[in-house]
Amino acid sequence: MPVTNFFAHIAAIPFEGCLNITVRKDGEQLTTSVLLQNDGCGDAAKNHIPPLILKGSAKELCEGFFDAIATPVAETSKLLVNMEQFLKGQEAAKKNAAMEKKKTEKADKADKSDKPTTPEEIKAMKYKGIMAEVDKLEAAGKYREAWIKVPKTSEFPDKAEEIQKRRSSLSAQFSPDLFGAGQPASAITNVEPKTKKDATDHTTAEGIPHEGQGQ
Repeated sequence: MPVTNFFAHIAAIPFEGCLNITVRKDGEQLTTSVLLQNDGCGDAAKNHIPPLILKGSAKELCEGFFDAIATPVAETSKLLVNMEQFLKGQEAAKKNAAMEKKKTEKADKADKSDKPTTPEEIKAMKYKGIMAEVDKLEAAGKYREAWIKVPKTSEFPDKAEEIQKRRSSLSAQFSPDLFGAGQPASAITNVEPKTKKDATDHTTAEGIPHEGQGQ
């Protein structure tokens, strides 16, 4: 039998998948159908790609068959591969979007859970904020202002001991002359800072008489 280079020509075409070639004979006329299928492509759109139909005599097909199918088969193969990559890209995008959504929802939930909701939690948060300001003033060496900033024990009864200790430690750092001649710092350790609402007399916020008053 004569040697044919048919399969060598097939192998020379760059494609992935299964190349189905059907030949029908009508007298001297041959009709060939060439359809590339790629099971690795999950896009249903591939089913709408029509087969390549070639008609002619045996001589005509021998002379022009591979020139006619090489480019279309190669391009169809690229199309099917790109379709599959597109699908995978879509799936990855959906997955990432779902993950980001979960992260956002989880973060929102965590933020909500961190916010105080009960009166006790709100009060505790308020106390924490005030004491943070006291810390800043003390760190800046503004002991008198820090002492004034310390809240009243009546506002936070459950923190009374802590408040008294903090006021005592701050007053201990005052210069003696801030309390009047000869008056030790410890003398006002437990004095509550006065507020505008409490200002019914002529004393300072620390309960110290203004100059010229009480003489």
